[in-house]
Amino acid sequence: QVQLTESGGDSVQPGGSLALSCATSGNSPRLYCLAWFRQTPGKEREWIATALYPGGSDTFADSVKGRFSLIQDTAQKTLRLQMNDLKPEDSAMYYCAARSPSWQNGRPQCPQSDYHGWGQGTQVTVSS
Repeated sequence: QVQLTESGGDSVQPGGSLALSCATSGNSPRLYCLAWFRQTPGKEREWIATALYPGGSDTFADSVKGRFSLIQDTAQKTLRLQMNDLKPEDSAMYYCAARSPSWQNGRPQCPQSDYHGWGQGTQVTVSS
């Protein structure tokens, strides 16, 4: 089973940028879904982005679309979350997780739920 380790969290000012990394290790499947979630105290965990890894397409939540992007670094076995134009409401603990893709008409799909292999998280704080 794949193991995941997040890193890169920091404190930044509104409008700033930050890149988070999700390093993968262990017995990785040939193709799987890697997702980023975030959570603040007292709120449910929020899905924000998923990559079909390696080499597949990305999807993003509306709350981050246009500001966040995913970079698949297969040489480093890492999925990076590039976050631009950060806002105070982006402050949260960020987690990555994995799951097998579902298949529809012979094509792999990455749902937004039923992930496993959660890392320990990395904290992002956006404030002035």
